[in-house]
Amino acid sequence: MFDKVLIANRGAIACRIARTLRLMGVGSVAVYSDADKHALHAGMADEAIAIGPAPAAQSYLSFERIFAAAHASGAQAIHPGYGFLSENAEFAAACAREGVVFIGPTPEQMRAFGMKHTARRIAEENGVPLLSGSGLLSGSGLLSGLAAAEAEAARIGYPVMLKATAGGGGIGMRLCRDAAALGANFEAVERLGRANFKDGGIYLERFVAEARHIEVQIFGDGKGGVLALGERDCSAQRRNQKVIEETPAPGICD
Repeated sequence: MFDKVLIANRGAIACRIARTLRLMGVGSVAVYSDADKHALHAGMADEAIAIGPAPAAQSYLSFERIFAAAHASGAQAIHPGYGFLSENAEFAAACAREGVVFIGPTPEQMRAFGMKHTARRIAEENGVPLLSGSGLLSGSGLLSGLAAAEAEAARIGYPVMLKATAGGGGIGMRLCRDAAALGANFEAVERLGRANFKDGGIYLERFVAEARHIEVQIFGDGKGGVLALGERDCSAQRRNQKVIEETPAPGICD
């Protein structure tokens, strides 16, 4: 168990982490930008350290400032919360170099699951049922061009979803009900992926009408112990972006 944890975030998530650490008997260190000096999270932690100007790039996203605060406070671990540095594989790797534990996935896990086509391949290799999609074990799963997309769509059967492998938040997803729609959307999805996520890789999946979007959060302790924290229904969406998340998900059996 750690004696002290630095919370590299702000707002509600930082407050929740500080409250949980107190219940666990673990010391907490908050960080705050100039704009957040009087924010609730700064007052809830056992210690609070200023890390720079209001722009996140100069405070909450600054490796140097976060590590300086961790070392100054004697924190043994950093909890990133969500957003900011929570899905930054480079930051997780830097924590190891700095001798501070990153509370979250390993850099390798983030890199593997940060791209949907590699996540699908890992799932397939481990026998997880998947929707029909562009080739995985037979290849990378990414489409080399429109001709490959047309061939895969013909094999899978229309309608299909064209997806950016690095996409998120509903960005880089287009429903294609026929070959004409596939041709019209292919370059657009590629551009969206490159513009928003610096990666133009795309793949196909069979489209399922009236499907439910169910998510399950899984946590591992790095020693073989795994815990599932229940499921949530994220089916209420607009433009493929979640609007409401409901937990426990209705109609799901134990």
